[in-house]
Amino acid sequence: VQLQASGGGLVQAGDSLRLSCVASGRTLINRHSIGWFRQAPGKGRDFVAAIKWSGGSTAYADPVKGRFTISRDRDENTVYLQMNRLKPEDTAVYYCATSSVSGLPVETTWYAHWGRGTQVTVSS
Repeated sequence: VQLQASGGGLVQAGDSLRLSCVASGRTLINRHSIGWFRQAPGKGRDFVAAIKWSGGSTAYADPVKGRFTISRDRDENTVYLQMNRLKPEDTAVYYCATSSVSGLPVETTWYAHWGRGTQVTVSS
């Protein structure tokens, strides 16, 4: 599976962005989870949100709960991250990846097939 993230950009605080993660190559299967992570300059890669490819169950990191929404389009093999009410602290490179373990893992260890990230910059 190859993943490609896109949709980043430069926005002002309070604005919205929608990121896309398109999967190609092998088809995603039901046991897969797709996760979004972000990495700010000089920091580690942090969990943002994840979704189960089959039933669509979701998980979110506390800093983004109520502002970000993860969804998937099975026909398009795409996972979206709708980001509303963006804050300067959301500035980071955003990555998507897949996991085949059960549940909705939040650690990078359980993810593979990392795509190239997309830069999100939120100005104050």
